[in-house]
Amino acid sequence: MITAHLFQAPRQAGEDAIQRLTRWWHARRRRAGEVWLVGAGPSDPGLLTVNAVRALKRAQVVLHDSLIAPEVLALAPRRARRIHVGKRCGNHRTRQAVIHRLMRRYAAAGYRVVRLKGGDPFVFGRGGEEVQAMASAGIACQVIPGITAATGCAAYAGIPLTHRDYAHSVQFVTARFGRAGDEPDWSALARPGHTLVFYMGGRRLGLLARRLLRSGRGADCPVAIIRDGTGPNQSVRLTTLAGLLAEPPEQTNAGAILTIVGEVVALHPRWQTAPGIPANATAA
Repeated sequence: MITAHLFQAPRQAGEDAIQRLTRWWHARRRRAGEVWLVGAGPSDPGLLTVNAVRALKRAQVVLHDSLIAPEVLALAPRRARRIHVGKRCGNHRTRQAVIHRLMRRYAAAGYRVVRLKGGDPFVFGRGGEEVQAMASAGIACQVIPGITAATGCAAYAGIPLTHRDYAHSVQFVTARFGRAGDEPDWSALARPGHTLVFYMGGRRLGLLARRLLRSGRGADCPVAIIRDGTGPNQSVRLTTLAGLLAEPPEQTNAGAILTIVGEVVALHPRWQTAPGIPANATAA
């Protein structure tokens, strides 16, 4: 239609129309885009927030993690570009610096970018680093929180993280520590009446058990190992710190693992009947 109009109009009018179209195109290219840091929750698409759905439906580019459900990605428009930038334990597919560069590139080109992350962006999700990277580039960035793995997986496993008779506090801990100075204060973590939730600890649960036992946590302290929490293949293994030390879980990258340590695990419905659980364990 634009081409037909240009041929029918006088030459000057046609040139003016081309100039206006060129100015409009360059203005669009210069228009600043924006980034939304969106938490998708642990696995179940039903745990998405209303704001997360709204952001996805407006997205033009989606940079997403590995464990995002296909049903969640399908909420973005069909024409939206979907780019997998996920990282898994032992298989770092995309370096963080590359993710920052992609976010900046698409936002600078005027696109609405959704950085879609499992769980909550600000709970062991490196969301803080991504916000800083956007701020240093002068790019607007909004954060939409999500249900973090600790609360989602515990709820789906029937384990309350706090209970007035069992735990007065809860602490989220990353199991990824390399240098000696990176390790947490194990004596503080080992105190009773305190729930611990370990993220990304599938390969280090034997080490975690040794550290807690050495720091004074009881050998019969209940432990729940949740794999693929909130998803259709969720599994829960119940044991104790002593049992975990004697028989750590299989070393595998299949499925995300979250580990809950504390007296509240005894409230799990299967605690009294699960194999390897002390006969004197009780559930409220």
